[in-house]
Amino acid sequence: MNLDNTINKASQILKNHNIHSHELDAQIILSNIMGVKRESLITNNEINISKKIMEKYDSAIKRRIKKEPVAYIIGKKEFWSEDFMVNHGTLIPRPETELLIYKIINFFKNKKINILDIGTGSGCILLSILKELNFSRGIGIDISAKAIQMAKVNSKNLNLFYRSKFKVIDLNKFNIGKYDLIVSNPPYIPSRDIKNLSKDITNYEPLTALNGGSDGLDLIKKVIYKSNHLLKREGLLALEIGHSQYQKVSYILRSNGYREMSKEYDFNRNVRCIIGTKVKFF
Repeated sequence: MNLDNTINKASQILKNHNIHSHELDAQIILSNIMGVKRESLITNNEINISKKIMEKYDSAIKRRIKKEPVAYIIGKKEFWSEDFMVNHGTLIPRPETELLIYKIINFFKNKKINILDIGTGSGCILLSILKELNFSRGIGIDISAKAIQMAKVNSKNLNLFYRSKFKVIDLNKFNIGKYDLIVSNPPYIPSRDIKNLSKDITNYEPLTALNGGSDGLDLIKKVIYKSNHLLKREGLLALEIGHSQYQKVSYILRSNGYREMSKEYDFNRNVRCIIGTKVKFF
């Protein structure tokens, strides 16, 4: 069977199972198995597919039918123009998190800073910042050993291992260093809302990276409180937050001696990133 027919057949199967991105998914999965760019599938659509590739492709499509995210099937996700390796112990990087990277880079352009990434996951936030801030260093922490394993792989793949460290540790037990920037994309979904997420998320992504407690603020508060002791004077705390949490998070920051420096809106005009600086030290 040639490329065109193979992709069309797989796309139709996915469509029949209510996969809305059926055509794109079919293309991404096959291009990854073949080790070629997705665009080349379109320009070389008459190439015949080998039996070995077809077997791998059929297996991957069956996984997607069960709503397993494409990123887990192919083992990677593009973020900040780089491929980040992921596994089931890491949250899949989201495009909206790039808003946080954008704001941070604008604050610290051409500066040498020390960074702490809390709940680092795949390491995509810390490593993307280090990619842009050539003289900076950072450490990423997470309670998940699987996540830290992937973060270390990504640091090597991006040739950033010499400027980054990753550690499996609970935030409560971490007391190393002082930082110019503390950044975090903590779990912020209220527990009651977890059941309303799509099956792609609830059946496959780590719930510990999603569940923010009864009001979604448990881990956000924890990060803010801990940052009181780890942030340098005039250092910045940068957080990704839920689409309706801005007012509450802004109040928590002010109550802990922070002044809001900036916020960033997503495409739906919800505040998704907030950056503050410590002005009161208790």
